[in-house]
Amino acid sequence: MACQFAGAQAADIDSAHSSITVKVEKSGLFSAFAHNHTIQAPLATGHLDTQKRIVSLTLNTKDMKVVDEGVKESERAEIEQTMKSEKVLDVQKFPEIRFASTSIAPQDGGRYQVKGDLTLHGTTHAIEFPVAESNGRYTGSVKLKQTEFGIAPVSIAGGTVKVKDAIEIVFEIVTGK
Repeated sequence: MACQFAGAQAADIDSAHSSITVKVEKSGLFSAFAHNHTIQAPLATGHLDTQKRIVSLTLNTKDMKVVDEGVKESERAEIEQTMKSEKVLDVQKFPEIRFASTSIAPQDGGRYQVKGDLTLHGTTHAIEFPVAESNGRYTGSVKLKQTEFGIAPVSIAGGTVKVKDAIEIVFEIVTGK
C-alpha cells in the first residue's frame, strides 16, 4: 500500500467529517462524586500537503462544546461556561488553538510520527504523536499537561475535587476529496 503522505497533492481537511475530542479526568478525595468531561472541538480550518508532508489545523475555542453524557443540560452549560471563562481557556483573549507540523516521518504500515507546534492559551510548545492513516483518514491521540500551556486545572470544594493536569486529545482527520 502506498503512503498517502508520499502522494503529490495538497488538500483542505474536511471539517464536517473530522473530529477532535478532548478527554478530561477528575481526581481528588471526593472525585467519586464528580465526573469526567468529554469536549468536542470542531475544526475551523485545516490543510494537509501530502507532498511537503505538512499539516495545519485551527480550532475556535468559542465553538468547543461539553458533551458529557448523563449530566443535566444546566450542569453541562455551567461546565462549558467555566471551560470558556478566563479560569481555563479564556476564549475572549485566546480565540484560537493552532497546530502546525514541523515534520512527518513515515513508519511501517500506514503509520507516521508527527512533530509540530501547538499554540494553546497563548503558549506554543512542541509536541509529538503517532498517527495511523487508512483511506484518507488520519487517527491518533496525544496527551498534554494543561499547566504547560499556562492553564491551572479547575479545583472545587476546597480541592477535594479537581481536574487532572493531564488531558488527552483524540482525533480523526479526514481529507477533502
